[in-house]
Formats: sequence, C-alpha cells, structure tokens
Amino acid sequence: MKKKIPFCFSLLTAALLVACNPATPPAQTQVTEQASPSVQAPVAEKIAHEMTIHGDTRIDNYYWMRDDKREDPKVLAHLEAENQYADALLADTKPLQTQLFEEMKSRIKKDDDSVPTRSGQYYYSSEMRGDNEYPVYVRSSDFVGTNKQELLDANKLAEGHEYYNLGGLSASPNDKLLAYAEDTLSRRIYTIKFKDLETGELLSDELQGTSGTTLWANDNKTVYYIKKDPQTLLGYQVFRHTLGTPQAQDELVYEETDNTFYTGISKSKDHSLIYIHHSATETSGVSLIDANQADAKPIAFVPREAGLEYEIAKLGDTFYVLTNLDAINFRLMKVAADQLGDKRKWQDVIAHRPDVQLQGFELFNDHLVYQQRQNGLSEIFVQKLSGGPAHKLNFNDNAYMARMYGNNELDNPSLRVYYTSMTTPGTHYDVDLNSFALTQLKQQPVLGDFDAANYASERLFVEARDGAKVPVTLVYRKDKFKKDGTNPLYQYGYGSYGATMDPGFSSNRLSLLDRGVVYAIAHIRGSQMLGRPWYEDGKKLTKKNTFNDFIDVTKALVAQGYGHKDKVVAAGGSAGGLLMGAVINQAPELYLGVAAHVPFVDVITTMLDESIPLTTNEYDEWGNPNDKTYYDYMLSYSPYDQVKAQAYPNLLVTTGLHDSQVQYFEPAKWVAKLREMKTDSNMLVFKTDMEAGHGGASGRFKRLHDTALEYAFFLNLLDK
Repeated sequence: MKKKIPFCFSLLTAALLVACNPATPPAQTQVTEQASPSVQAPVAEKIAHEMTIHGDTRIDNYYWMRDDKREDPKVLAHLEAENQYADALLADTKPLQTQLFEEMKSRIKKDDDSVPTRSGQYYYSSEMRGDNEYPVYVRSSDFVGTNKQELLDANKLAEGHEYYNLGGLSASPNDKLLAYAEDTLSRRIYTIKFKDLETGELLSDELQGTSGTTLWANDNKTVYYIKKDPQTLLGYQVFRHTLGTPQAQDELVYEETDNTFYTGISKSKDHSLIYIHHSATETSGVSLIDANQADAKPIAFVPREAGLEYEIAKLGDTFYVLTNLDAINFRLMKVAADQLGDKRKWQDVIAHRPDVQLQGFELFNDHLVYQQRQNGLSEIFVQKLSGGPAHKLNFNDNAYMARMYGNNELDNPSLRVYYTSMTTPGTHYDVDLNSFALTQLKQQPVLGDFDAANYASERLFVEARDGAKVPVTLVYRKDKFKKDGTNPLYQYGYGSYGATMDPGFSSNRLSLLDRGVVYAIAHIRGSQMLGRPWYEDGKKLTKKNTFNDFIDVTKALVAQGYGHKDKVVAAGGSAGGLLMGAVINQAPELYLGVAAHVPFVDVITTMLDESIPLTTNEYDEWGNPNDKTYYDYMLSYSPYDQVKAQAYPNLLVTTGLHDSQVQYFEPAKWVAKLREMKTDSNMLVFKTDMEAGHGGASGRFKRLHDTALEYAFFLNLLDK
C-alpha cells in the first residue's frame, strides 16, 4: 500500500507540528533570514555529524535530513517549509507559469495514437483521448486496426493514486494472457499482475517487489521476473513463477552476488531463449535459459570477464555478438550455437574502426541492420546477409537523432525507425529492407501556428581548455536571433554514464524559442557523442573534463555572439544536476540562473554508503572513495563538499520525496548548506514533490507544470 504523508504535513504549516504529533518536539527549521521584504527563507538546524576516512574528517551539519522511511516529522516539516517558501517567492510568476502551461498544453493533440508495433500475431499501440493523463493500451490483428481489443485503461488503473506508472506489458505466447506491472510510489518497485484477455478478469497471481519486467516461457504458464532488494533497489534475483501458485513458492533461478552488477532479462526474437543480462559499467555478460523447458537452468554465454562487454542476438544456429573485445569502439562478431563458452571462436562480421563507434544492430531473416556513430552523427545501414554493399539511410538535418525500435520479429519485411531533430518533430518510418524505400507512418503533430521553417539549428565544435573539440547543437527562432550577443542563452548538459543526448524536437521548447531564447545542448565528455573514448575521458579520474567542457562551451557561445554574457541560464538533472552543482562552484559568475533537477550532489557520502540505492553499481563511473586516490579526486569536485562563501546564481532545485535514483536528502542538504554559505541575495528556490520520484510527476499534462515552473523561473529572470 502506498505510504501517504501524514495529513497535517500536507495541509498545515510547520508551525502546527505539535498539534499533529504532540510527542514530537517542534522542528528546528526556523524563518530567520530575510530573502525579500515579505518572504523569508527557511534556515535548517545544524547538527554536526562527523565522518572520517583516510585520516580526513568531514563535518556534515545536515546529515539529519536523511530519513529512509520518509516519515520523520522534523524532516517532512522542513521540506514543507521549503515548499511554502518557494511558493511565496515565486508567487509573482504564477500567471506566467499558467500561461506557459496552457501554451505547451495547446500544442499537444489530445486525441493521439502511437504507431502500432508488431509482436507475435498482433499489433500493439496506445491511445490518448481528451484530457486523459494516461493512455489506453490496445491491440489489433493488423496495422490499420482491424478487430481492435482494449487491453488496459491506465486512467482507470491510476484512479486513487497521486502517482501511477504502468509498464512491463507482455502477452503470453498464445496471446490469451497479459502480464503488466504497476508502480504507485515512484520508487521503481513494481507489482506484476495478470489479466485473462478472453474473460477480462484478473488472475489471483500478484508478484511483489519486482523490476517490472515479465517474460513468458513457451508453455503459457511459466514466467520469469526480477526481484529487487528493498533497501538498495538493485534487481538481483531472477525467479520463475508458475501461474496459480503463491509467490513464496517461486523458484530462484539466478542470484547476482556481485553488487556492482545490474540484472536484466529479455527474450530472443525467435522466442527460444530467455536472456539474463549482467551489466556493470565496464563489464557485461549474458546467460541463456531454454524457454521451452520449465525447469531449465541458466548457462553462461561465455565466462564473465572484467572489462569485457558484449550483447547478443540469435538467428538460426548463429549468435551475433556486439563487443568491445580488442575494440574500444566495438565490433560485430558471430559464433555458432554449438561453440558457446569460448570467445576465441568469435569471428568478425564488422571489424573495429577506431574512428567509428558501432552502437547497435538488428537481425532479420535475410538482413543485418546496424547503427554507428561517426563524428558525432548517428548512421543506420542495411545489409543483406547473403552479401553485397551496405545501404546507408540518409537524413536531411545537420544534427539529429535516429533510432531503431519495435523490430520484434525476424520475418518483418521492414525496419522501424524513429527520427527527429531540433526543428523536426518526431517522425516514424518503415524502411523496406529490400528497396530501402521510406514510408512515413506518422509525424508527431504540433498544434497551433508551428512552422518548422521559422526555426534554425546549428551544429558546431567548441575548443575546450585542453584542446578537445566539444560538439554543440543549437536551435533558435530565425526572426528572434541576431548573433550579436543580445539573445538570452539556455544551455543544457548531462555528461555521464555514456548517455548521449542526441538533438531532438521538443514542442515545449518553443515557448523559449518564441521569446528569443537560444537553446544549446553541450555534448560534453562523459557522453559517447564522439565514441567510447569520449566517455572514458569524462568519468572517474577524468570527471572534471565534463565540468570544464560545459563551462568552456558557455564562454565560447557568449564570445561568438550566441548569447548575452548576463543572460545565460543552465539546466541539468540527476547526474546533470551534479554537473550544475560543480559548474556553479567553479564558475558561478557565468550564469544568471541555474536549474538543478533531482541533483546528485553529495558524491562522497553517497558513494561511501552501500545501503543507498545504486551506490555499488556506480563505482566504475565515479570511482570507489574507499580508495584514497578516488576519495581525494571526488572530494575535490563534489558539489556539496565544495560549497563555499561566494556569490551563486539564482537557483531552482527540485526533487521528489520518493526518488529511487537520487535520494531527496541530497538536494535538501545541498540547499541548506547553500543558504548558510552563499554571500549573494539571489533566489534559491527548493521544491519537493511529496508524491513523486526520480521521473517527476506522472501523467502527460501534470508533467507540464514542472516544465512551466522552470521556464517561468528563467523567463522571469530574463524579463521575458
């Protein structure tokens, strides 16, 4: 059952704490520091908490804000006080927030259907209607929607929940049963349920504490799922469940004993195998389970080996292997099914190329499709397995995102591709695998007076302080842009985990562009925009390159006239929030305002605590601070530890109380320390969604309020 915030905390002020819980002393959060003539900022109590390692002692005065149960009245009262302060401080922006929300909502087509994708004998899609926050999931016997059947109405399922996320839809091989997963707390812990698609009734089976993914064995009654550790939130156990039996009797098929690994599951396209995926930052592997045997045991594809990464796909009696074996930018290999267990048997299909990163591939009965990245641009090639030259799909924009999706069956005659750019709304294509002809299935509609011709996108390279060339993608409205240093500039970045933020379209972003704001994505190190070495040069002991790149991009864009030096704002979330925290410690004078969403800012404390969700999986990304070399380096940039007495930009910080990725207390502590240390009178606004987690609010329109808040915060600073 979902835990609710006690009634008095959600509706009354912190001053009424004693009335809510007489046994609990009043919170020490007080209002003493005046931020404006009528609004005062909360000041958190300081309680010294010592942490010593490697002979170094750190004092954390706000460690008390951590409450893993999210029930401590003192903590909740402080968060509510911050929310009340934020509402009061931003009261003047409420009309603008409403205006922006209505603008963004008005561009969204209310009645909108996804493009059907084939899985087995059916085509699956979702339908949005009217003001519904959630889709209705349906399937049909063909692409055009013949004999449409409603599977689930997420709007009905979400009733009574402040947060609702539906996922993991999976039909049984005979198409008679449907497994689906629900998260009502935004902790990414799902309950799996089963529906009889012939009667419409729910089965009695419920699988608690899962990752949300369900895979069917081929007997239509056996399913595989992953159970999560309730404390660390790591999915580490693969169970086999037989319908009609209690979960307590489920068979443990695989248990991951190395807590630096994530565990995932999927099924081969020919439906013969269940794959168990073992994934760490720098190592990966796969184990195989026969989907035709309800008592099958997992077999390793090859023995797990530190530093070896690979993923596989099966076609007939051959496995194709995308791997970094002697190939930093990856290569594609293959091996016969009867030669598993020995990577010396792998044979090249696409050889390694140092200047081209091989990103992924899809197999069909007669075709191989692969995707690569060259000079920062993603390219898709189609090649007949019988031989002959590969055909490259051509796209028109100078910067774009293209990805393959929904290619679930080996006998598909076409390849499904999604394409978008900074000026092109998301477009879905089917590509004929023999003629290479593109058929446009849908382009995401943008209502109102949107005309792509009014906007321009540029791709350029900025030289960082160490000589590296950093790719940057920009978009602006042509008639609002002068390139004379007068435009406001909004710069976004992430730069971690090898995640590449390819340039894509956003109808919400039009509310900035139409007001003359230039929008830039800095493809900084820590991503893989320029291949795997670009990632390697922005993690662990080279992490500071990520922050330096972002700052150097800001300086260059201002110098080149893309933005006014006093009108630069920046935003990032999660690890991008770490980026924001590091940047404002290092170069606060460059930014008028910064938004840090669910920011990972208390690097050392979090990475030293293996009980915090996801910590152990992150050692290969940030380093393990139990090693003094990493401790010293991480401490030198950790945003929370490096807060100092200086002027900071105007700051908007957001989090979710139930965040499973970055715990709410990281930004809460960071804001408290900033309030204590900063020497300026700029705004510091901290908003906690008391119902949401890492992804923010659920529902397609509810999320717009979060975007409207950020945009209004920035536009108010920019007098727009």
